This record gives sequence, structure tokens and C-alpha cells, in this order.
Amino acid sequence: MLPTLVLVGRPNVGKSTLFNRLTRSRDAIVADLPGLTRDRHFGRGRRGDKPFLVVDTGGLAPAGPSGILREMQKQTRQAIDEADAVLFMVDARAGLTGDDRTIAQMLRESGRPLTLVANKAEGMSADIAGAEFHALGLGAPVAVSAAHGDGVEGLLAQVLADFPDAEAEPQRQDGHPCIAVVGRPNAGKSTLVNCLLGEARMLVYGEPGTTRDSIAVDFERAGRGYTLIDTAGLRRRGRVFEAVEKFSVIKTLQAIEQANVVLLVLDASQEISDQDTHIAGHVLETGRAVVVAVNKWDIAGAGRERIKRELTRKLGFLDFADTHYISALHGTGVGGLLRSVDAAFAAAMAKLSTPRLTRCLQAAVTQQQPPRAGLSRPKLRYAHQGGTNPPLVVVHGTALDRVPASYWRYLAGFFRREFKLEGTPLKVEYKRAANPYAGPPQRATGRRR
Repeated sequence: MLPTLVLVGRPNVGKSTLFNRLTRSRDAIVADLPGLTRDRHFGRGRRGDKPFLVVDTGGLAPAGPSGILREMQKQTRQAIDEADAVLFMVDARAGLTGDDRTIAQMLRESGRPLTLVANKAEGMSADIAGAEFHALGLGAPVAVSAAHGDGVEGLLAQVLADFPDAEAEPQRQDGHPCIAVVGRPNAGKSTLVNCLLGEARMLVYGEPGTTRDSIAVDFERAGRGYTLIDTAGLRRRGRVFEAVEKFSVIKTLQAIEQANVVLLVLDASQEISDQDTHIAGHVLETGRAVVVAVNKWDIAGAGRERIKRELTRKLGFLDFADTHYISALHGTGVGGLLRSVDAAFAAAMAKLSTPRLTRCLQAAVTQQQPPRAGLSRPKLRYAHQGGTNPPLVVVHGTALDRVPASYWRYLAGFFRREFKLEGTPLKVEYKRAANPYAGPPQRATGRRR
């Protein structure tokens, strides 16, 4: 399971700036205004072979919070309780404040692994930036500048040192698919899990949000083992009001990372929303194999054609995934789900030989060459497999940094069709060959003016 890093501190110390830096995104709004972040932001980062989840929280204002500030503080405290590591951020330029002392005491009582981060330390020596904060008794502060990136790499190295690499995670074992069942609240995820298990293992109720945590269940079908993870429904962030439900989003994101195959459950009685698209996009970003289950097909009625059109229009980027129209309540159409899961899992773990990949690459280039870049055309010479789950193909050649993203997408689709990799995304990376005739840079001999 991925480690979860929670950013905590008083308002306007740079938590959202560091969140954007760690996730390499602009998902969190950044401005020189205290209290701008109210809801929590969830993102995914990576340092080398160590992926992780990041949670940006609202600023803690311990002095008599009320109204929305009290709710924000409640969310932050719950995130701290479930964090694998807490990054306590302070302002190196403003110095130590009374609120910093109060927050430090709260974090000390939580017992969570804690790293003190002195932000806004650009242009300052590390000793000067962290001098005041030794008084908190939380160890040596790590001086960083989230805005400029100074010290962030060293901070991650320190925080992630005790967590295993992604390859060491036990769920990535061949022959035993781990399936995360995800979707919006009340789409029928728990009902589907019960149907697959053949027993009422999960609580099912007509009210959205019944499932609050991610529940993993092992079972066997036709002599093969599976692990099913029933997750809480993912809503759009603006619609997540209840504290417990907000917190369960972290568990759902971790379940997606833990799984080999994601079973995306859609509700045929409702329109495919932006939130369904958001969930599917997150699954695709993590590179997990996907099977789509359109549930409640028995009550869709005249809306069936509409649902099929929306699938093509809104979820067209999942065209590689098998789609099943089912009724989890009555068991209709559920029988084929595990066959698609097996096929998607086999494709995600497929071993692709280098000679066949190279021949496939040459056939793709013959069919459509990469566009010319300047006076020359990029040369794609050979390919080999770089990883599984999802399959990764590494292409070698020259001038590959000039190949547009659209051509890499074309290659990924070509490889997937040629190798019949159904149900899994495929990633293509390039490794540019060094120029053997390029010597070391020449030192200038002319006189400066």
C-alpha cells in the first residue's frame, strides 16, 4: 500500500505550494491569502521507484476555531490519524509562533511519524532557517523552498527512506489478481462484491455512503484465487461533506494503487457524470488494468442507448477495456466479469519478447513514420519491455525527444493491437541514443569584451 504524506501547518505556510511541487501539478490553488485551502486535496507523487500519496489540508488555526474553521480542523485531525508520515510545515521567514507551538503539541500527541519542514527558506542557510524551530523539540528542521524546489529532493529522501520500493509490494504477484471495485456512491459496488462471493459479505443499504472503508476479501473461483477490495464511493470533492466520508477517499485511492485490476462500476439508472470520468482518469493515470461494469441494467429501460452513447463519448479513452452490462442484484451478466478480469490481468503481466517488439516497432514506423523535426526525421531503431502492470515498452533511437505525444499514443495503440493486450493500458517511453561523435564541450578561447 502506498505511503500517505499529510501536509499540516498553520495557514499560509506554503502547504499547497509544496503539494503542487510533490505531485508535479497545479491542482491546489496557490495565493498569498491565508485560509485559501478548505477542502482536502489528494494527489500522487513519485520519487524514483517509490510512489506515494499526498494530502494537502486546510490551515490549522488552534485559537478558538468556530464554524467552517472547526470543520476544517476536524478534517485535518482525521487525516493526521491515518497518515503514514506527517510533514509539519512552518514559515522560516515569519519565525516561530504560538500557533506553531500548539500544533506541534497536537502532532506530538498523535504519535504519527513526523518531519518538521521550514519552508520559504530560499536565500537562507539551512542553519539560520531552522534555528528557532529547534525549540519545538521535533528534531532538526528540514529547510526547503516549495516555490523554487530547493531542498525538496532531500526532504523526500528522508521521509520515504523507511518505505519499501513499489516492486516490493506483495500484491504484485503473478497468478493472483487483486481487484479494486470502484465507482460513485450507491452504484452497487457492495452488491456486486456479494454477488461474486456468493454470500452477503458486505453491508448493502439504499443510502449512498454505506461503505466507509476499503474491505479486502479473498475468495476462490474455479480453482483460482482472487482478492476483492470493496471501496467507498468516490464523489466530486465539492460534494464530500461528511468527515468520515472525506477520509475514506484516501483508502479508495490506496486500493486502486494496490490492485492489479480495477472494476469500474457505473450506474445505468443515472447519466455518466464528470465524476465517473474523473475516477476513470485516475485509474488510467495509475496504469491499472480496467474492466467496466454498467450496473442496474435491468432498470435502465429506455436509457440504455443513451448510456452506450455516453460511454463512447465520455469514456472513449477506456476503449481498450471490456464493458459488461449487468444487474448485480439479480446476477444477470456477472458471469463474464471474472473472465474479463483474468484476461486483463494476463495482459497487464504479459512478457513481450524484444525481437517481436522490434519487428512490431518497424511495422508501425513503416505504416506511419514520425513527423519530421527540423532538417531530419527521428529514427526509431529497436524496442524492449521495461516493466509490467502496466506493460512498459522502451523505444531506442535518435532525436526521440522531438517525437510528438500523439505519435507515442499511436505506438501504444499499435503495440496493444499487435500483442492483443485487452483490458490494460500500455505505456511507451523512449531512450535517446548518445551521439558517439559529440565530444566534451569546448572551452571558449576568445577574449571577453
